[in-house]
Amino acid sequence: MAAEPVNVNDFQVLAKQVLPKMYYDFYAGGAEDEHTLRENIEAFHRITFRPRVLVDVSRIDMSTNVLGYKISAPIMIAPTALHKLAHPEGEVATARAAASCNTIMILSYTSTCTVEEVAASCNAIRFFQLYVYKRRDISAQLVQRAERNGYKAIVLTGDVPRLGRREADIKNKMVAPQLKNFEGLLSTEVVSDIGWLRSVTKLPILIKGILTHEDAIKAVEVGVDGIVVSNHGARQLDHSPATISVLEEVVHAVAGKVPVLFDGGVRRGTDVFKALALGAQAVLVGRPVVFGLAAKGEHGVRQVVTMLKDELELTMALSGCPSVKDITRSHVRTELEKLKSML
Repeated sequence: MAAEPVNVNDFQVLAKQVLPKMYYDFYAGGAEDEHTLRENIEAFHRITFRPRVLVDVSRIDMSTNVLGYKISAPIMIAPTALHKLAHPEGEVATARAAASCNTIMILSYTSTCTVEEVAASCNAIRFFQLYVYKRRDISAQLVQRAERNGYKAIVLTGDVPRLGRREADIKNKMVAPQLKNFEGLLSTEVVSDIGWLRSVTKLPILIKGILTHEDAIKAVEVGVDGIVVSNHGARQLDHSPATISVLEEVVHAVAGKVPVLFDGGVRRGTDVFKALALGAQAVLVGRPVVFGLAAKGEHGVRQVVTMLKDELELTMALSGCPSVKDITRSHVRTELEKLKSML
């Protein structure tokens, strides 16, 4: 029998054992040479801590707010596609795990359970991720179904004017029909899509896929309610930067006008802490959730989130931060700062 996982990476090993190769590669893979896929994780390793001692950390409060909704820790579930390929209960199991961990799940546009099934499965705060089709009536219908079923925000993914080249999927012939159907149908006018979305929903709109201060400024100008720094899990453009390396650039551009969420490469509670120190309000976790789902269903997803929470709590205690708002920029040192200190 396989050993009980002790960290999130162990779930990837378990998932690889239980999933058909084609499905494992679909979830695990990135674009082209997968340089950015590796870099999303490795860039975290180059950031070090500046821990404070002599602080009372007998009680640690990890709770935080996202768009006014209180969650137990700044760890949310990212939108990822096709959960039924990982487990027969699909997104319903993921949603139940999110609810029991008291956090927010963003349901993917390409989910294998319906908006309604997920809404009926449990009582929780949920957001809905959207691509805008050139035929806007299709998108409008989905947004309205999400709103009717109690979803609290729309997360518009802006980095897919076309699908990235995911070579493992090409080799495995895993270009799923529903993904192939996207080609040529997705809108490429993200800025005007935001204006249009405003006209069909009252829900807050976040934009996902921002990597530069130019795009962050533009997003704020067109009136988004939040930004998700993301390179689509390194599945779109290889050699785009690791998200943690550009988080601060986006945070500075936004200048506190809207919340900034972070996505990409989070595998440890230390990663969560680093993203918060660099200005993120919360992180989104994608692949580890799917691997937890594949290995152990709803319980696996719950374990993944709980492991990250436990590690974050320990990191906060050892860094001298009794609450999330105590985590500041001065608690970490980036590569750039290390270089400057050598000059």
